[in-house]
Amino acid sequence: MSNIVAIVGRPNVGKSTLFNRLTQSRDAITNEISGVTRDRHYGKSEWNGFLFSVIDTGGYVHGSDDIFELEIRRQVELAIDEATVILFLVDAKEGITDLDLNLVELLRKSNKKVVLGVNKVDNKKLLDNAIEFYNLGIGNYIPFSSISGSGTGDLLDEIVKHFNNEEIKEDDQIPRFSIIGRPNVGKSSFINELLGKEQNIVTNIPGTTRDSLDVRFSKFGFDFFLVDTAGLRKKRNVSENLEFYSVMRSIRAIENSDVCIHIVDATRGFELQDQRIFHIADNNKKGVVILVNKWDLIQKSENITDKIKEKIREKISPFIDVPILFVSVHKKQRLIKALSEAINVYKNRLQRISTSKLNQIMLPLIAKYPPPAYKGKYIKIKYCTQLTSKTPKFAFFANLPQYIKDPYKRYIENKLREKFNFNGVPIQVYFRKK
Repeated sequence: MSNIVAIVGRPNVGKSTLFNRLTQSRDAITNEISGVTRDRHYGKSEWNGFLFSVIDTGGYVHGSDDIFELEIRRQVELAIDEATVILFLVDAKEGITDLDLNLVELLRKSNKKVVLGVNKVDNKKLLDNAIEFYNLGIGNYIPFSSISGSGTGDLLDEIVKHFNNEEIKEDDQIPRFSIIGRPNVGKSSFINELLGKEQNIVTNIPGTTRDSLDVRFSKFGFDFFLVDTAGLRKKRNVSENLEFYSVMRSIRAIENSDVCIHIVDATRGFELQDQRIFHIADNNKKGVVILVNKWDLIQKSENITDKIKEKIREKISPFIDVPILFVSVHKKQRLIKALSEAINVYKNRLQRISTSKLNQIMLPLIAKYPPPAYKGKYIKIKYCTQLTSKTPKFAFFANLPQYIKDPYKRYIENKLREKFNFNGVPIQVYFRKK
């Protein structure tokens, strides 16, 4: 079970700054003006062996407090619904505000664990004054500073205490295929055609599907779960936070799946939002199959499929070893082929290569094209093995692994893909001290 931490709080308490620190990125825009974070940001973080997702929620005021209350309520309610732990941030310099108290009322009604973080504790006076946050009535607090980083270790220690470590259920042994993509590309229609019934509400209004729905599929020799996700929408097209924050449910579905069937609208092409969706699946090391839907609406020309595949691969680079199929859900064209491809990708993701075979094939290739010397020092790779993990990971042992650069890492990955079938599957290559 994946763990998701949702950072909630009123505007300008440092949510985005903390998000950037936890994910070691600068993805979230930070600014002193309230309401800069109108998007929700998503990233991965790790602490003490726990890998988890971080959601930086908005929390902007637009007009009166009444409007804020409506908007923040929608965001927090969805965060509460999907997150494992709610990280509630307050501002040590501002003290307790009415908006903080409004949020506390929402958090109290949940059964989720709430960790209270008091941000901007930059001196002893602020540390002493932080005791007032006991008056919020939600228990102990962790003082820290998201800018300097002081106290964030204590904050993370408290968060990971409350993570899920559930045993794998029998059903969890069955493959899970998530249907992902922008709204209105045919995700729910795809499932309905496979099941032969109206499992999900389908309209031409983007964002109809707001929940992730699991459906057991046992036909034509297949047996797996299909997971229909809410579409991920561009923020300029979103007028309702409920729809916008459905992205959190899509992320949950991606994280808990084995293979993502990514549906793209042929009439619109592979857009920036498609890239974003693809990279969420890629970053989570999930198998991916891309289906270009509504193919019946496209005027065909010479080599058009090759040209479209080339354009898609340019946009999903560097992970381009992905099956791309052209389908029509409406005309029921190549849907079973799509499932067969997803099964193949699932098998590719599970495959294990013996150490002897791996060394027999890879070491001669490395000897023929060794890593470039670094400052006159020659790098020698003597041994390689596939690591024990749920996704394909390979370790190559060298005398000076720290001097091996990314271009050579890509060469090794390309050779692994050339010699073994990892179609549709992200693989990871590590260089270690022999």
